[in-house]
Amino acid sequence: MKRLIKFGLGAAVAAIALASIAASGARAAGTSAAAREKRQMFLRGAELWPIYCNTCHNARPGGEFSPAEWNMILMHMRTQANLTPRDAHAILEYLKDSR
Repeated sequence: MKRLIKFGLGAAVAAIALASIAASGARAAGTSAAAREKRQMFLRGAELWPIYCNTCHNARPGGEFSPAEWNMILMHMRTQANLTPRDAHAILEYLKDSR
């Protein structure tokens, strides 16, 4: 009987350990997917930034304005350049992260 209890306790500990490992792996996979998406948006913004911004004026470097200022500027420029929401978000990611 003691042997059965020890076996059951060992199996429960092993199951908890495996569940913990699986959960941490799922969190890491979610984080890396989010990081990949952010990186793709940054690269897309880097492609679009000179195309849209140089049409009317010299494109500004990302470090010229704070992230809050870029939010305001891009809200205005989005309508001027007729940017799609996805393209505007990509350019904003690029400008904020290139500081």
